[in-house]
Amino acid sequence: MTTSLPTTRLGWTGMHLTRVGFGAWAIGGGDWAYAWGNQDDAASIAAIRHAVESGINWIDTAAVYGLGHSEQVVAAALAGIPEADRPYVFTKGGLVWDPADRSAEPRRVGHPASLRAEVEASLRRLRTERIDLYQMHWPAADGTPVEEYWQVFTDLKRQGKIRAAGLSNHDICQLEAAQSVGNVDAIQPLFNLIHRDAADDVLLWAHKHESGVIVYSPMASGLLTGAFSIERAASLDPGDWRHGHPDFTPPALRANLALSSALRPIAERHGVTPAAIAVAWTLSFPGVTGAIAGARSPRQVEGWLPAAHLELKQDDLAEIAAAIRATGAGTGPASPSPAGA
Repeated sequence: MTTSLPTTRLGWTGMHLTRVGFGAWAIGGGDWAYAWGNQDDAASIAAIRHAVESGINWIDTAAVYGLGHSEQVVAAALAGIPEADRPYVFTKGGLVWDPADRSAEPRRVGHPASLRAEVEASLRRLRTERIDLYQMHWPAADGTPVEEYWQVFTDLKRQGKIRAAGLSNHDICQLEAAQSVGNVDAIQPLFNLIHRDAADDVLLWAHKHESGVIVYSPMASGLLTGAFSIERAASLDPGDWRHGHPDFTPPALRANLALSSALRPIAERHGVTPAAIAVAWTLSFPGVTGAIAGARSPRQVEGWLPAAHLELKQDDLAEIAAAIRATGAGTGPASPSPAGA
């Protein structure tokens, strides 16, 4: 039985999304440049199904996650679900990997022929005839101008291969260049209590242009869940991309964990987890449609699921802003309100 959760329209697309969506990066599995280590596909499928059965109505994945494997796991999880109950599926292209060297960093490619081949491969792996939102994962680094690769996305939309088109990790100048070619339906920036800079630029741009916004890493890749510690960071598997990352090593780690700890009393007041508070904080910013929350088991889904209907109060936001200032964690505005910024 699917539970009904509040929804918000994704820009001009006509799609109404739950405030939180299922993020499928980690379930791509191990043995590639940005892996979270090896994963159990059965547990991943159970997590996706639990999220959908709980009312979550969109999944965000990418071709590069697990070098195609995440898309295949998503397709397996959705197999057999009646059409009326199927969530929207969003994926991303523009990162091309070398099958002969899985550990090599994928290349950022915007060449039109490459993107057209990528979207066909994603359609096959996802076992679908249309992708609900197709996004350029990163700005191209092969010399292809934004206007040229964005034209491919607008063409794919016109052809019915994709329902909506978006840009992930693009700055305001790149968003403006794309908008001159065709409407930017959605943007996907990094945004959380530690990495807050998007609130000063791309969130404002999206709000002005009425583009949808789905933020990624609202729990800072686990740091803000309340389940992380200095010991756990030190024992991360070398095959986990977080191993040695500046966010997960001193000196930033102590400040990040102190900020995470400050979420606990707020979580207790609301009867939820610190993870849910972290996700809800991103949703308190004007223009943010939804937040992508990853999970590798049904239990992890339960940790952030309350954020789908949780609204933080002004005193909650003020307390969080004070904790940001006290810990010195991260950069960017400390609050969605000008007074607390």
